[in-house]
Amino acid sequence: MLIASACSDVIARKYEYEEEIFLDLDGSATVYVNASVPALVALRGAQLPVDPSARLDRTVVRDIYSSSVSQVESVTTSRRAGRRYVHLRLDVPDIRKLSESAPFGWSTYRYSEGDTFEFVQEVRAAAGQDVGSVGWGGDELVAVRLHLPSVIRFHNSPTRRVERGNIVVWEQLLTERRQGAPLQIEARMEKESILFRTLTLFAAMGVLVVITFIAVIWLVKTRKPAGRHAGQP
Repeated sequence: MLIASACSDVIARKYEYEEEIFLDLDGSATVYVNASVPALVALRGAQLPVDPSARLDRTVVRDIYSSSVSQVESVTTSRRAGRRYVHLRLDVPDIRKLSESAPFGWSTYRYSEGDTFEFVQEVRAAAGQDVGSVGWGGDELVAVRLHLPSVIRFHNSPTRRVERGNIVVWEQLLTERRQGAPLQIEARMEKESILFRTLTLFAAMGVLVVITFIAVIWLVKTRKPAGRHAGQP
């Protein structure tokens, strides 16, 4: 199991731009953005240096993503394939308002309640800014990874899969995203969280164990001792 887990991390797909949304039932979310600097410039029009040797000011990145509808919790950087990457963690009180933040303005978000909770995100045109030659080969991917808190009843991901941890992924070629090819994301889920169901199950099991334990003690205490044989001291 340890080897399989390690291998899964090693062969995990690498994205040039990724939005990872941990959605709560109340509509709040934690959003992670992992992207190369050239992708942020090309897709979102961010004013950042694409030269990997240039100094990248994290404060500037934080300012770009800070808004009245999202709070930046952390900003880190890394390097891969000769490009610099940024990694952000944002706290979003209401996912429906996230499009009011400029870096997420290319998307519309809808979160509604009916027989189920429904989440819809439509990603529209990118900034289309030219970044020159940055080492892209044409097979780079962008993705939206959606972590849902309850049982999924429907999703329209082309993979048709739900990954471990209740994750659904929508992918698109970076070339298509730069051209503004729309990306439609839709998922419906039950109103009761998986965590609540799990805690309820554990509680029920605990009650059952206690009842069984009490029943065994009662049977032992109420059991009559067997009669002694005649002449036995």
